[in-house]
Amino acid sequence: MCVPTFGHTPGHQSLKVRLASGEVLLAGDACYLRKTLEDLHLPRILHDREEMLESLKRIRALQAAGARIFYGHDAEFWETVPQAPAEVI
Repeated sequence: MCVPTFGHTPGHQSLKVRLASGEVLLAGDACYLRKTLEDLHLPRILHDREEMLESLKRIRALQAAGARIFYGHDAEFWETVPQAPAEVI
């Protein structure tokens, strides 16, 4: 399911995927790093600050409801994710 996560760009969309283990949000550029979400630390380059903050709040709500967040550019996070051809569960 596409989830509007505007702010970084005017029409940015994240993808919510339902796996057997639960929901995952592929945040892309809406949430670069875990720090972005935890501290509401915005990147220097963005389209609309207020929209991006609202999108981060939406992502936080999904996380609070149990969704796992896949951050767009967080190297530490991606080290914990199985890499192809391994399956993400």
